[in-house]
Amino acid sequence: MNSTFQAAKIQNLMLKLSGEILAGKKGFGFDDAVCDTLTDELIELRQHGYGLAIVLGGGNIFRGGSNQKQELDRVSLDNIGMLATVQNALYLCEILLAKGYAAEVFSSFMLDKVAAHYSPLKVRQAMTEGKICFVAGGTGNPYFTTDTAAVLRAIELRLDIVLKATKVDGLYTADPVKDPAARFISDASFSQCLQQRLGVMDLTAFSLAADHEMPIKIFNITKAGNLMAALTDSTVGTYIHP
Repeated sequence: MNSTFQAAKIQNLMLKLSGEILAGKKGFGFDDAVCDTLTDELIELRQHGYGLAIVLGGGNIFRGGSNQKQELDRVSLDNIGMLATVQNALYLCEILLAKGYAAEVFSSFMLDKVAAHYSPLKVRQAMTEGKICFVAGGTGNPYFTTDTAAVLRAIELRLDIVLKATKVDGLYTADPVKDPAARFISDASFSQCLQQRLGVMDLTAFSLAADHEMPIKIFNITKAGNLMAALTDSTVGTYIHP
């Protein structure tokens, strides 16, 4: 299939990063080399004129409700997980500031001493000023993933695309680790993803993106230079569109 991806139409974007990416091979906390490389790539995007908002997961510090913790309150667990995303945002923001680049953290929780309270108006203004904006704290509500938060914030901020950073090259017909016959999919519509039951992201996030025609591109963030390539090269990653 020929990709419908049109790089020239992208000016402002949402980057969704899992917390696990920040941990690197350690699996927990922060891998300083990974964070250093990642922040350099974020700066490169801004230097090319892209407006950039970022939603982070918190899995490198704490993951919310899971089957292993069913005896504990799901709401409390999800709140802890969302607070972990604030920690991740603050850390990356500090690295960017130390490198002399403008960045700011906005939180869905009221945390006046550490981050500005999120509002679309505040973030749009900060992006206009050239800041890299971290939108932390998930949706601020339990039972919603950070994928849903990324799509929701992208819609609220009127961004052009959601880039979903992963450890694989994009979307496949099956899990490429388990199925050697899995085929790479470079381009698919929302309806095709539903018909073929392709796991782009959780259903709430995917449905929200489909309803508001918010395109998504899935790509491998672990390959050097792939963040910029995902925005400029139709052959990098999988483009999901209306």
